[in-house]
Amino acid sequence: MTTLQIVILAIVQGLTEFLPISSSGHLVLVPYLVDWADQGLAFDVAVHFGSLLAVCAFFREDIMGLLRGGVRIIGGDLKSPQAYMALGIALGTIPAAAAGLLFAGWIETNLRDPAVIVYTLSGYGILMALADRFARRDRGISDIRIRDALIIGTAQALSLVPGTSRSGITITAGRLLGFERQDAARFSFLLSAPVILLATVYKGAGLVFGDTVVAWGQLALGVTVSAVVAYVSIDFFMRVVSRIGLAPFAIYRLLLAAGILYVMA
Repeated sequence: MTTLQIVILAIVQGLTEFLPISSSGHLVLVPYLVDWADQGLAFDVAVHFGSLLAVCAFFREDIMGLLRGGVRIIGGDLKSPQAYMALGIALGTIPAAAAGLLFAGWIETNLRDPAVIVYTLSGYGILMALADRFARRDRGISDIRIRDALIIGTAQALSLVPGTSRSGITITAGRLLGFERQDAARFSFLLSAPVILLATVYKGAGLVFGDTVVAWGQLALGVTVSAVVAYVSIDFFMRVVSRIGLAPFAIYRLLLAAGILYVMA
C-alpha cells in the first residue's frame, strides 16, 4: 500500500466508524471504486484499533466508571449505578462477540460485496430515519436496563454485515427503545469498545503468530490517522446529533446506495 492509500483509508475509517453510515461498507467501497487492491485484514485491524483508542480517549471518564463498576461486580456489588452499567455493557457485548466467532469468516468471504452494501445501506437507513422521527424520547442513559443492553447488543451483532453500521444500528435500537439521541449515541459508543477490543485482539493475534508478513510501519500510520480522525468524528457527532437528528445520515446512506447502483449498472 502507498502512503496515500493508507492515509485515505484511515481517514475513511475514522470518519465513518462512529457516524451512522457504515465504516466497513466504505472500506469495501473505496478500493472498489478507485480500483485499489483490497487493503487486507491487517490494515482493517489497525484502523479499527485506532477507532478504539479514540472512543476510550473521548469517553475516558465513562470508561473509568465502567472499570470501577467491574471491580465492584467482582466484590459482589451489583446495585451501584457504575456496576449496573458495567454489567449491561458486558452482557450487551455477548451477542456481537458470539456472532463474530461463529460467522465473521463466512461474512468476510461472502458478503464483502457492493451489492450487499446497497441493501444494508438503504434498508437500515430507512429504519434509522423512521425510528428517529417517530420513536419517543423520554429516557436517558441512566434508565438503561439489562433488557435494553441485550436488545442493543443483539442489534450490534447485525453490524458484522458490511453496510449496516455498528453505530447506526445500535443508535437506531436505542431510539426504538425511547432513548434521547445523545444518550443512545453515548451508549452505542461505549458498547462498541469491548467488541472492537475483542476483534482487535482476536485478529491481531492471528497476525502476530501467523505466517503473514506484516508492514508494521504502515499499520502504525493507519492507527494514528484513524485515531485522530475518529476522535474528531465522535466530537462532531455528539455536538450535533441532538440538533440535526439522524435524518441527514439516513439521506446520505440512500444517496450512497443509489450511487453504488449507478456505478454497478
